[in-house]
Amino acid sequence: MLRPAVALALAAAALVAACGSDSNAENARTSTNATASTNDDTGSSSPAEGRAAAGRGVRLVKVGDFQSPVYVTAPPGDRRRIFVVEQAGRIVVVRGGKPVAKPFLDIRSKVTAGGEQGLLSMAFAPDYAQSGLFYVYYTEKSGSESIWEYHRASDDSANAGSARLVLRMDDPEPNHNGGLMIFGSDKLMYVGTGDGGGGNDQHGARGNAQSLGSPLGKILRIDPRASGGRPYTIPSSNPFVGRAGARGEIYAYGLRNPWRFSFDRANGNLVIGDVGQDEVEEIDFVKKGGGRGTNFGWRPWEGRRRNFDEPAPGAVFPVITHTHQAGFCSITGGYVGRDRGVPGLYGRYVYGDFCNSHLRVSTLHTGRSSSRTLSVPTISGVSSFGEDAAGRLYVMSLNGPVYRFAAR
Repeated sequence: MLRPAVALALAAAALVAACGSDSNAENARTSTNATASTNDDTGSSSPAEGRAAAGRGVRLVKVGDFQSPVYVTAPPGDRRRIFVVEQAGRIVVVRGGKPVAKPFLDIRSKVTAGGEQGLLSMAFAPDYAQSGLFYVYYTEKSGSESIWEYHRASDDSANAGSARLVLRMDDPEPNHNGGLMIFGSDKLMYVGTGDGGGGNDQHGARGNAQSLGSPLGKILRIDPRASGGRPYTIPSSNPFVGRAGARGEIYAYGLRNPWRFSFDRANGNLVIGDVGQDEVEEIDFVKKGGGRGTNFGWRPWEGRRRNFDEPAPGAVFPVITHTHQAGFCSITGGYVGRDRGVPGLYGRYVYGDFCNSHLRVSTLHTGRSSSRTLSVPTISGVSSFGEDAAGRLYVMSLNGPVYRFAAR
């Protein structure tokens, strides 16, 4: 839910990035002179790190303008195409740098869009080149959040009649929908879900995020392929399989709204941008495999701030926090740069916020990490980041533009 002042601005922009509180020139060029921010309550990077960034360089290359873009991805191994997900329910192919006129998929008739609802992401099966399977996560007309499987018809078009329901989750409120699916190196699907919406995780005796009986406020892990008459399979290695009263799909819990999260493609480390409530936005970070069974603390904790006097067994605190008092409102998680063509971002995590238009970078560590502003042009209404098959990174605004990070 939104504070009144923020709500008006975000409603006008049809925010999908799950704003936290409850109450642009093409080929823009600049260096990565990272500067410490007094808004970052976890501190600033070291001078050496800042000098290293300044010695290299980053610019933003405009890919194009789209209708409320919320995600960019690409099929494994396809270095010619990216797929831009639009909130209203379309997926647009950009092939060889140019948008294809006909959408890859248009399911606007099936999608409830606006505010934090809509077509929120897509994911390609690891064997997409052979199977042609991909998945979409969207808000249905009923308000439920669902994942559907589709088949491609060609490299540039989907078979719209091939839809198969994989997972549906009842959602009591229109906000806090999570919305991201990604495949890990284990070829399993990881799904971010919000806590069900409203203030203070209000559904259930102690909310949904701390309840192992609810799929909400979690990262789920499933094999989305149909098997044995079931629409998906729960991996036997999931941490709560066999526990009485627990959902076997749960991989990690204690999250308010993990709108965007990612795995470092070089080492499998997990980074989560979890949208805060009235006070704090947070970035969570664990080493490869360290998210299994992890409690990230919500609702007892908002960032490192006590929110409810309730237990949160084994809660892991965020490595980066930002306050609303400092102008942040809705954190948008990004990626660790692994594009050798952009050395200024290599090994550094880039992320943003819907209200604070400065992009930020950090070299992540367990415990606490510092971050700095990235001196590329500011982007208002950052909705998401993306990564293509070659490891190139993208950032987009709900206002329309999509940019690719490039070397200066």
